Amino acid sequence: MGRGPKKHLKRLNAPRHWMLDKLSGSYAPRPTAGPHKLRESLPLIIFLRNRLKYALTGREALLILKDRNVLVDGKVRTDIKFPAGFMDVISLPKVNEHYRLLFDVKGRYAVHAIKADEAKFKLGKVVKQSTGDKGVPYIVTHDGYTFRYHDPAIKVGDTIKYNLETSVIENHLKFEVGVQVMVTNGRNMGRVGTVTSRERHPGSFDVVHVKDSIGNQFATRLSNTFVIGAGAGAKALVTLPKGKGVKLTIAEERDRRLEKAKATA
Repeated sequence: MGRGPKKHLKRLNAPRHWMLDKLSGSYAPRPTAGPHKLRESLPLIIFLRNRLKYALTGREALLILKDRNVLVDGKVRTDIKFPAGFMDVISLPKVNEHYRLLFDVKGRYAVHAIKADEAKFKLGKVVKQSTGDKGVPYIVTHDGYTFRYHDPAIKVGDTIKYNLETSVIENHLKFEVGVQVMVTNGRNMGRVGTVTSRERHPGSFDVVHVKDSIGNQFATRLSNTFVIGAGAGAKALVTLPKGKGVKLTIAEERDRRLEKAKATA
């Protein structure tokens, strides 16, 4: 019987969205304890080595991080297994590059490059609202950040926009019918659309109906949605990765590939 925390992760048991091959060893990097869950995060070693190709080996990735070249949400991170997650901003100051971790429509983390201005803020979904010692009100976001003495209008399920340098809440978006959301879990992971209705099911899961920019409709649990824009034609607070959160059928993907090949020929 094993005692203590698990320290290993078999490669075949690693999350599929990491896209690791089966034959490059028996093990995968197991994320350390951090702001995101193991199966919802992406270790920095995989981001540097497998996505950006800035390192060929784990040793090279370790040297890059130990040289304090990588910032996550404005803080230097030197742990190669640090769990970066949804909405995190990863910065590489020496090459002047910034990335935000967002999902594509296949449920994988996209390497989404952003400008320096956008790298100064982050969106967080409020997952807890409570009162602490001496009656101090506070909220907790999906990535573990805690904000005391928040605006009383902010409730669980809303999204806040906060500055990474000052840790001050600059704006917040209420969850309501008409807002723009991204789905962060389930079969529709990575899709973006406008909330058309909400079904309340006391004692069970509330269901939200969403319509994307080309008219496709789908439904998901309320807990799977993340507000990214005010809706009613308003622009999303963050730029979206390739595809803009619109899921295509296999036939539509094929047709687009053929058109692209014909245009370049």
